[in-house]
Amino acid sequence: MKNLSIMPTRGIRCMLLGLCVSILTACASGSRFPAAPPLASTQDYNYVIGAGDTVNIIVWRNPELSLSVPVRPDGKLSTPLIDEVVAQGKNPVTLARDLEQLLGKYVRDPVVTVIVTNFVGPYSEQIRVVGEAAKPQFLPYKQKMSLLDVMIAVGGLTDFAAGNSATILRGAEAGKAYSVRLKDLIKRGDISANVEMKPGDILIIPQSYF
Repeated sequence: MKNLSIMPTRGIRCMLLGLCVSILTACASGSRFPAAPPLASTQDYNYVIGAGDTVNIIVWRNPELSLSVPVRPDGKLSTPLIDEVVAQGKNPVTLARDLEQLLGKYVRDPVVTVIVTNFVGPYSEQIRVVGEAAKPQFLPYKQKMSLLDVMIAVGGLTDFAAGNSATILRGAEAGKAYSVRLKDLIKRGDISANVEMKPGDILIIPQSYF
């Protein structure tokens, strides 16, 4: 009788232990949100100029009008003969055509090329990393940017990070939340945890409480 009474107790303890492990695993993996989509082949991305960018403006056969200028905090820039023109929100080709139209009042058939030399990008497309990253910061979005690229840029996780409870808030999808497994990716080298980043993503890395 003694053995019969001990065996069920041990079985219950094993079940409870297994249940606790399952709950902790679910919490650690951030399962309250769907997993972020895996890496995929994305459409070509056209860079959009933002405040803080530096652009090199080249006017063919007019070196006196060619120069490198910063985009002001108000999203505009100034060049010789042009008091100001909106640059933020445009790609380099669109800005070049706008400059040609404005310069056409003073120069015959101007041909303009715009090259971005310092990349910041508009706020709406920057990648932001907050919480338990070694160096929380914002990053300019780059085509085919992955979660691993972002984590390398911010120096990885702190010792207090709950990496597998991290979340991506996707601005391109009205702030929809996705769970990501940073601990598996960074600490364990699980490349299957690497996911694609989108312009405007916010990566939130919470602190571990145990």
